[in-house]
Amino acid sequence: MVTAGLLLAAGAGHRLGHPKALLPYRGRLLVEHAADILTAAGCRPVLVVLGARADEVRARTRLPGVLVNDDWATGMGSSLRAGLDALTSSPAAAVVVTLVDQPDLTPEAVRRVARDATTGALTVATYADGRRGHPVLLGRDHWPGVAEAATGDRGARDYLRAQGPAVRLVPCDDVADDTDVDLPDQASHLPGRFSPRG
Repeated sequence: MVTAGLLLAAGAGHRLGHPKALLPYRGRLLVEHAADILTAAGCRPVLVVLGARADEVRARTRLPGVLVNDDWATGMGSSLRAGLDALTSSPAAAVVVTLVDQPDLTPEAVRRVARDATTGALTVATYADGRRGHPVLLGRDHWPGVAEAATGDRGARDYLRAQGPAVRLVPCDDVADDTDVDLPDQASHLPGRFSPRG
């Protein structure tokens, strides 16, 4: 089964002061690191959805595949919808969705979530105390329903809640951390405990 990777990186990062995709990280930009996680985990194709200052992000990075979401300002839901729509022409049976602002996700976490990828699969990574987070795997059969439910800043969360026990939960807190970067002081503490050491 082919599993695609979808990285949502379109937001303006208002609290951070600039788009999170432009955050410096280990000599490059955080968006490149996030895309490389999906590639290293074996996702094919990998699609990065950009929005705010997309031209600058593209000029400063080398990304595997890029989609510019012109409606990015309406919220993350539009980026998820755009990405799923673009991937319908791919051979992927499922897609792993990640966010640009979580530098301590790892290829191992992505592989765990994608391990049983099928067209009907729904899988969510969990962290401390069973908290649900990313990566999230969406089987192709669910893409239309996810797209319909993804509005404003809500991505797949409402759709996944409605599926109840059909969603497989996979603990990932031993190999990754889903802490996100929202504020300048958080950015100053990168890299974190699961980041690559050089």
